[in-house]
Amino acid sequence: MNPLQPRQFHRPRKRWRESYRFQTLAGSALSLCITALFALYHGFLGFFFPSVWHRSIGVFYFLLVVLRGAILLAEHGMRSKPEAEKQLLRQKVFLATSALLFPLNLSLLLPISLMVRMEKPVHMGKIPAIAMAAYTSYKITMALLHMRKRRSHPVLIRELRTINLIDALVSILTLQNTLIMVNTDPGRERSMLPLSAVSSAAIYLLILVITVRSFFRAKSERRSR
Repeated sequence: MNPLQPRQFHRPRKRWRESYRFQTLAGSALSLCITALFALYHGFLGFFFPSVWHRSIGVFYFLLVVLRGAILLAEHGMRSKPEAEKQLLRQKVFLATSALLFPLNLSLLLPISLMVRMEKPVHMGKIPAIAMAAYTSYKITMALLHMRKRRSHPVLIRELRTINLIDALVSILTLQNTLIMVNTDPGRERSMLPLSAVSSAAIYLLILVITVRSFFRAKSERRSR
């Protein structure tokens, strides 16, 4: 057995435990791959079937891929640059990606309106819905925990955590609609429309607040340098 193998195996685990930056970049790279699959899946269904829902949510996931990919590529490309140049480049990328959050938000208007009107196609039973609820709960919990301890880290790392939180909030909207459709008797889904409308509006407003705060923080940090 190669004596270097145990050391090579433990090195990524050690970096994961000790480096918040490495955790964020590795987790975001995994999320990028998963989101790309979602974008392809919904894009395929939206193209080959007359499904406005799949087309609209596919656009959201595509923009999410662009945002995560741009930040990860920027962080990878500046590894060997001096620290002062890194800070300048990070501020520029941060400002650009913060601005791109606005079209990301606009892309949510159509899929959210479809979910409020119970027009999102749902093809799953209660067990997959419960599994989806567990995954969504984990996703939003981790996003909130990381948002609390992100302030002392580079701006792009904070931006990735902001994007992860928006992604988790959209997952809550999707989960809400799925649970309503799965657990409500056929023909009575419309009775849940007021509750769905209020909760969807509240979550969407929260996403807008997060986006606006991120954008103005990017501008203020750039002026302070």
